[in-house]
Amino acid sequence: MRLVNIKISIPTVLLAIILAAILNRSYFVVILVVALTLWTRYARLIRGETLVIRSSDSILRAKVAGSSTPRILIRHMFPNVVNTIIVLATLEIGQVILLEATLSFLGVGIPPDVATWGGMIQLGRKFIDTQAWLPIPPLIAIGVVVFSVNFLGDALRDVLDPRLRGR
Repeated sequence: MRLVNIKISIPTVLLAIILAAILNRSYFVVILVVALTLWTRYARLIRGETLVIRSSDSILRAKVAGSSTPRILIRHMFPNVVNTIIVLATLEIGQVILLEATLSFLGVGIPPDVATWGGMIQLGRKFIDTQAWLPIPPLIAIGVVVFSVNFLGDALRDVLDPRLRGR
């Protein structure tokens, strides 16, 4: 977890810009940059969840019954963590969209011959004197998609969280 703490101390967008600027512009580089900058949230959350689940009575009963470690992981730990992973993944989609748009806007993301929302905003910035409305549609599209995915993640959390089922 020390590596996670070190990574969290570095701003995500700054690290993504540095990595994307060092490497060539391509889809693979953007995917690599997103993976290298956003993995820490998954690591911290899953570690915290597994520490809580590890001390639960069902895990202790499985150990006393003689279950092997792989069986405990597959039958008891993973089903309790998978809901958290799904909800976090849906909430992170908005973060990924914003990070990709930022990289494309700054010119270090996906190549300019491919249409991206960040590239569209960058293109609209060039014509801000004559056509000030040009960056507005991609900004609205980013906002709508990010809010929609966040609401989907919140709804999934409400459905999948066993602590909220009685409400």
